[in-house]
Amino acid sequence: MIDPKCSALLLGEFDSVGIALIALEPGTEHLGVTLCTPVPAGHKFALRDHARGDAILKYGQVMGQATSPIRIGEHVHTHNTGMSPHGLGPAQGHGQ
Repeated sequence: MIDPKCSALLLGEFDSVGIALIALEPGTEHLGVTLCTPVPAGHKFALRDHARGDAILKYGQVMGQATSPIRIGEHVHTHNTGMSPHGLGPAQGHGQ
């Protein structure tokens, strides 16, 4: 799903992150979320709050985990995500 402003993309219905299609500014709304940090084009932003250790879902698949708390609307990148432990798959991620 692309938001009406053509500025962000949701790749899967269970995803916990959206993708910025253009550079996005704090205070703007995309995919129903108001951003709290700048998000560069091509980067992810949180569609919900994540606690440390929560799965980050993209394309409906676990693509990593939060290494620190991530607020809804916050830039999601290497500063706050890392690799998931082996065995954590999409079924475990859907409920997080």
